[in-house]
Amino acid sequence: MSINDIANQLKAASVWLRRIGHCRGFGIQSPSDYWLVRYVINEHWPYYQYERLGRNDDWLTRKQGRLCFRIANWRQPAVIESSAFRDYLQAGCRKAVWGESSELMVLSLEGDWRSRLSYIYNKVSADSVLVVTGLSKARDVWREIVNDERAVLTFDLYYCGIVLFDKKRDKKNYIVNF
Repeated sequence: MSINDIANQLKAASVWLRRIGHCRGFGIQSPSDYWLVRYVINEHWPYYQYERLGRNDDWLTRKQGRLCFRIANWRQPAVIESSAFRDYLQAGCRKAVWGESSELMVLSLEGDWRSRLSYIYNKVSADSVLVVTGLSKARDVWREIVNDERAVLTFDLYYCGIVLFDKKRDKKNYIVNF
């Protein structure tokens, strides 16, 4: 085990301990939001595709990839828009095709992410799901996304975030120990 691996494990343990009060849906009053946290975001049972996915990925890529797999499995979108986690997303929803989508989108905070986020905001609907990766190094960006009026339900997982856009719901940001 390298020094980098040890440092990453210590960092992950520190983040987990700081968020211990937000484990497994504690404090979430909405039944649908609680279900999403318990059975999609923090599902710990091994899914049927886990063994073949991400064998050579680092722990964080594998963790976020498995989350994307579970989200795709839950939503079953017809079209997925993502340049990351393609294998995981395809395993979660085999019928999905790749292209411009308003159903399931993954945004990585690299390159010209701001114009891409603006483009995403202009096409979302009540059923849209956006997964934002790279948040551990860009907490100010997450606050900006949470404060945007188009983002209704947000789930702060520290390393990444999930945004839902259903305007029938009350605006809420959940901190989840992921």
